[in-house]
Amino acid sequence: MSKRDYYEVLGVSKGASKDELKKAYRKLSKKYHPDINKEPDADEKFKEVTEAYEVLSDDQKRAHYDQFGHVDPNQGFGGGGFEGFGGFEDIFSTFFGGGSSRRDPNAPRQGADLQYTMTLSFEDAVFGKETEIEIPREETCETCHGSGAKPGTKPETCGHCHGSGQINIEQNTPFGRIVNRRTCHHCNGTGKQIKHKCSTCSGKGKVKKRRKISVKIPAGIDDGQQLRVAGQGEPGVNGGPSGDLYVVFYVRAHEFFERDGDDVYCEMPITFVQAALGDEVEVPTLYGKVKLKVPAGTQTGTKFRLKEKGIQNVRGHGKGDQHIIVRIVTPTKLSEKQKQLLQEFAEISGQVPQGEHEESFFDKVKRAFKGD
Repeated sequence: MSKRDYYEVLGVSKGASKDELKKAYRKLSKKYHPDINKEPDADEKFKEVTEAYEVLSDDQKRAHYDQFGHVDPNQGFGGGGFEGFGGFEDIFSTFFGGGSSRRDPNAPRQGADLQYTMTLSFEDAVFGKETEIEIPREETCETCHGSGAKPGTKPETCGHCHGSGQINIEQNTPFGRIVNRRTCHHCNGTGKQIKHKCSTCSGKGKVKKRRKISVKIPAGIDDGQQLRVAGQGEPGVNGGPSGDLYVVFYVRAHEFFERDGDDVYCEMPITFVQAALGDEVEVPTLYGKVKLKVPAGTQTGTKFRLKEKGIQNVRGHGKGDQHIIVRIVTPTKLSEKQKQLLQEFAEISGQVPQGEHEESFFDKVKRAFKGD
């Protein structure tokens, strides 16, 4: 099944900015995250969204994708119109009588990479922590030490391909008789056959296990970012190195703080009196409470900045700031005394309460439209 276009997966245009990509990813990752969405295909959709964002958020990977799409340009002709000849190497063999060298089936190869999704609290993402995770992965069978053969025996060279992992098939074509190379189905391209299989791994040389791994989460990690844990992927083949483990992070929203990059935003309610007369108020930050001076005459929506009270940059490039947005709270219940004092304030200020001595603002608007 072919992969969907990455831009289509995220629901953005091809000219989308990094901020647009990030917003789209955050929205979709929260929608399909397995901890939240219990639909059967939510996990696959979450992985699809994460993969799309990982490619498009990287300038080099995005440029490569925009040019070649999901096709790897290093894979010759990709089997497009030459499948009957078995790909580029068979074409080479057809026209030049030789053929490029195939990969040695017994050469060391790196193991596959693994991916693990971890959910973090807002605070753990800000300050980082060291934790332990458990992942299912294939490991080298301890009984046969990865050979796949029963103890006391060993794999034998495949008698069909003579250890090459490939067999040659002759074909008659309009160009004459050619030799077409195919993966040996007797040994599945390994060049070896196991007559007496290990009873523990059934000849695979690997067994499935759950392994506990210690992960150090750096301070400042953000939603959608990933951490590479070297050598904790699948084991290598023929003595090759293990693959890597990539931990992808999902960060829960905070009830008070909102993150934008390394900066933190929050709303601070104050009373009408505090805004009018000024006051010194206590403001919560990620690092404890601090005093904030609110000048007299402060308007709702005014922003204040607390320098370096934001989040430590995950790459060590300093700290962000905390931005406080003031919201003036209008009281919903007033005593008679409070009402009287406010009326006196309005009269002293030259403000006449609506409906007493002059028409309301809305009456003026109605009259203005009638005049049209």
